[in-house]
Amino acid sequence: MKSIVTGGCGFIGSHMVDRLLAEGHDVTVIDNFSTGRIENLKHHEGNQHLTIVEADICDQEKINNLFVGIDWVFHMAALADIVPSIQRPDDYYHSNVDGTYSVLRASQKAGIKRFVYTASSSCYGIPDSFPTNEEAAIRPEYPYALTKRLGEELALHWAKVYKLPVVSLCLFNVYGPRSRTSGTYGAVFGVFLGQKLAGKPYTVVGTGEQTRDFTYVTDVVDAFYTVASSDVVGERFNVGSEHTYSVNRLVELLGGTEENVVHIPKRPGEPDCTWADTKKINTVLSWHPKVSLEEGVSLILQNIDYWKEAPVWTSQTIKEATADWFKYLGEK
Repeated sequence: MKSIVTGGCGFIGSHMVDRLLAEGHDVTVIDNFSTGRIENLKHHEGNQHLTIVEADICDQEKINNLFVGIDWVFHMAALADIVPSIQRPDDYYHSNVDGTYSVLRASQKAGIKRFVYTASSSCYGIPDSFPTNEEAAIRPEYPYALTKRLGEELALHWAKVYKLPVVSLCLFNVYGPRSRTSGTYGAVFGVFLGQKLAGKPYTVVGTGEQTRDFTYVTDVVDAFYTVASSDVVGERFNVGSEHTYSVNRLVELLGGTEENVVHIPKRPGEPDCTWADTKKINTVLSWHPKVSLEEGVSLILQNIDYWKEAPVWTSQTIKEATADWFKYLGEK
């Protein structure tokens, strides 16, 4: 089997590469290293079954030949995070929409056998009910969510019109080793782990009672492999932990106490709860997550040195970094 992972030097992508190599695939990674890190695949250095190509997925002339003879495509390349998407919508549209179109066209021309798109639960915005199923209203609150949804619609449209064997997986709050350590204010795990290493207070949004469907990265990768191995086409599936956990519980698992927590203002456009209804993927593909939050946090803490390079956020620097969040998404 021959597979391509776009964004394969990134967080989820690098774990997907691990799984594919373990399953005996020849893997080609396409990454422009805007957020991906070559260090994420350093443990495969010298592996003749892995090829890493530095390229922009929008450059069809450069990437088209890479898809010839490929069986499976896992499209994970994307720009993430809320605030930069508000500040740089052109970049996000180019990467997440134009990039998806480019990869779909290359896959179509090459006649690949499976195409799995990485969708985001942020497309649901602030849902009306929990757990949230695949039929929920699509209400993106910010450009990142919108561009990921537009990419998903493109992929599913290619399945309908061009019979490309596409499946989309809608991911909820993925965490685990190698999650991003960039200078951009983003996912809670990176923020908290940087603060823990520096001995600084955890910056908890609002009361911390809000809950998130924290899903461990190897469970997500298993869902990708399971759906690629199936004959399902043209469907979208939620992928989550089958639970929802409070931010306060996460702080507790990381060793935090009331004494080393500071509370920062609740932000517009964020739901009080994210929680995937996974009945569809449970029923159709017999997929279930295996890693509990307690187990996942323990695994992260065993590899916490990875976050030594992560920025250490404070209430003030977060306020400065999220000013545009409040400016554009706040109540009018």
